[in-house]
Amino acid sequence: MDGYLLLEDGTRLEGELLGAQGEITGEVVFNTSMTGYQEAVTDPSYAGQIITFTYPLIGNYGVSGDAMESAKVQARGIIMREGKNGEDAATAEGGWLDWLRDCGVTAIDGIDTRALVRHIRDRGAMRGGIFPADLPETEARERIAAEPPMEGADLAREVTPPEPVEIAGDGPHVVGFDTGIKLSILRQFRERNCRLTLLPCSASADSVLALDPDLVFLANGPGDPGALDYVVENVRSIVGKKPVVGICLGHQLLCRAVGLETFKLPFGHRGANHPVKDLETGRIDITSQNHGFAVLGPGGDRTIEGDEPVRWQTDFGEAELSHLNLYDRTVEGLVLKDVPGCTVQYHPEAGPGPHDARYLFDRFLELAAA
Repeated sequence: MDGYLLLEDGTRLEGELLGAQGEITGEVVFNTSMTGYQEAVTDPSYAGQIITFTYPLIGNYGVSGDAMESAKVQARGIIMREGKNGEDAATAEGGWLDWLRDCGVTAIDGIDTRALVRHIRDRGAMRGGIFPADLPETEARERIAAEPPMEGADLAREVTPPEPVEIAGDGPHVVGFDTGIKLSILRQFRERNCRLTLLPCSASADSVLALDPDLVFLANGPGDPGALDYVVENVRSIVGKKPVVGICLGHQLLCRAVGLETFKLPFGHRGANHPVKDLETGRIDITSQNHGFAVLGPGGDRTIEGDEPVRWQTDFGEAELSHLNLYDRTVEGLVLKDVPGCTVQYHPEAGPGPHDARYLFDRFLELAAA
């Protein structure tokens, strides 16, 4: 079935509808990973977004239960150069295109994804939609205009669990604000025998402290951290009383809780090949990333220049830059120096991506043992 992709600036690209063959709107972003398409679309951090895959063949090794990062597809739609329905790989339990159809997900292929990604890099991530060819463009424009922008969007409420979730373990008790936690993050904690309690993102500070956690974990998730003041205020009431660590959105929320600010990146970091320098060890990890917002440096700078140590004066004492993105020199992590806490912007669990940074889970748990 013929269809088209339309962006809010009027850019239109023709293609063929696949999957559920419906119509959807959302923020159009791109992911540069060569593999891990199923992990990406089931990552709750992609809620509200339409993913453009830059790799030209998507679906060539099928889908499987082990590749799920949540219980369902979270992305609103999929854009591909060429979609494949391969299911002859050793791990495949079904075909990619059949799976998208069964999951009710709209996709489009035949798109010049190289041209699309260049356009997004130049103009920034923007709202858009996938539509059947017979839908008049005027109607498509109206539907895109009705889509709320990502700035100011609280999407964590859409992916958080309605009730607390308990996962048994004999090790440290980790209590998490579940703003959309990935299953691969849970696996990393479980491999370290942690006991886990996952709370809805609206959980109060008092309810967290009443559990007497060894470590408070702030998860990844979708949307604008600036729209989650109700989470930030609760985290702020916990900082200094319990060790707090965060990944991705959780990094941004902890930074906002101590008085720092965030901003929207032009087109975000989404892929599995981003070099990040650990400033304590000098080690450079190739990392998996999925975020559209970042933390401002001291003085409100969006990038970090020079090689001198970078420090903030926060509402809880000093914080120091711990990790730096070597692509665009944005903040990728920090350590709180006067209270127990640290964060990273990227995904040390990978899922998908290289496993270079999984040692950070051990670093997190060192705070629990301190």
